[in-house]
Amino acid sequence: MALFVYKFGGTSVGSVERIKAVAEKIKKARDQGDDIIAVVSAMSGETNRLTSLASEMQHQPTHREMDVLLSTGEQVTMSLLCMALHDLDCPACSYTGAQVKILTDSVHTKARIREIDDENIKKDLKQGSVVVVAGFQGVDENGRITTLGRGGSDTTAVALAAVLKAEECHIYTDVDGVYTTDPRVEPKARRLDKITFEEMLEMASLGSKVLQIRSVEFAGKYNVALRVLSSFKEGNGTLITYEESEMERALISGIAFNRDEAKLTITGVPDLPGVASKILCPVADNNIEVDMIIQNIADDETTDFTFTVHRNDYQKTKAVLEGVCKDLGARHVTGDDSIVKISIVGVGMRSHAGIASTMFKVLADEGINIRMISTSEIKISVVVDEKYLELAVRALHKAFDLDKEED
Repeated sequence: MALFVYKFGGTSVGSVERIKAVAEKIKKARDQGDDIIAVVSAMSGETNRLTSLASEMQHQPTHREMDVLLSTGEQVTMSLLCMALHDLDCPACSYTGAQVKILTDSVHTKARIREIDDENIKKDLKQGSVVVVAGFQGVDENGRITTLGRGGSDTTAVALAAVLKAEECHIYTDVDGVYTTDPRVEPKARRLDKITFEEMLEMASLGSKVLQIRSVEFAGKYNVALRVLSSFKEGNGTLITYEESEMERALISGIAFNRDEAKLTITGVPDLPGVASKILCPVADNNIEVDMIIQNIADDETTDFTFTVHRNDYQKTKAVLEGVCKDLGARHVTGDDSIVKISIVGVGMRSHAGIASTMFKVLADEGINIRMISTSEIKISVVVDEKYLELAVRALHKAFDLDKEED
């Protein structure tokens, strides 16, 4: 007998029919002798509905009350799922995050888990019950309801799997695994049987929306085997685990991209110590996150400083830089909010040379100009004009043989 944690996202429990289908899936696993903990999200559209209600009450609702409100979405799902299981003569009991108890810090809307009391869950499992837990939520040391941020149900599931030493944590979504790239952009994209935590973390941070970044970090830290599967069709999905020797044969595992990018440059900045902090500190003070950074030194002892931000922050960042430009005596500020970031990811880069040169040649052959470049041990990212996104992804996918089945 093995313990599995199943997590079902909003689309997987988006209707009464879907919840009943989830209940049948859980019962089938339990009938085969497995212990099951199910972590559920709010039904699809419910979080948006609740957020809309809040905006009608208050222009900027307090974070504490938003946590109280939004946590009810998962509670509806957990109770309905238990009812569906009872209707199948499958014993089940539901728990909110507070009832478990999932103890978090006190940062409302983006709390972090500190510890989990698994005593009640173990008792119920021992008695043969399926345990259904509301994802996305916890409680701080003062008993206040907290939520874990967007995609937080993934983190709840991984945390429970870590504490209870589950065999695997299954993340059920509307896709049947992790693909080499987005199939909507490259129809020849292929589902991966396996991918490492490192690669998945890079893919998630670079634009892949399959898993929440924090859940992958948590799984890697506590060595929780993750498997991404579809709620709508059978299959083995994609296993996310530690690096194996067989994976060394794959140079590149996938291509990620992010459309939500904007680039800004402040030119003619005096090349003096501390100038980078004088540019970026005002940006950070306005709660704007910076991604890629490039600094070029000119012959006249000035520098051009370029960085990327989320596209939604473009105008705000440009306004901040205009003030910085004046204070530093720089020339002017330029920007472009019609760019994208494309990244190739693979642990095989560690042991193979020439990956970057291949990538750059492929883009050059397609007439695609690279605006910025960033690298790490297992990824290479480039910024290009948005109009070249699909062309670039398809050309790179073909060049690195990602459309071919693994041996």
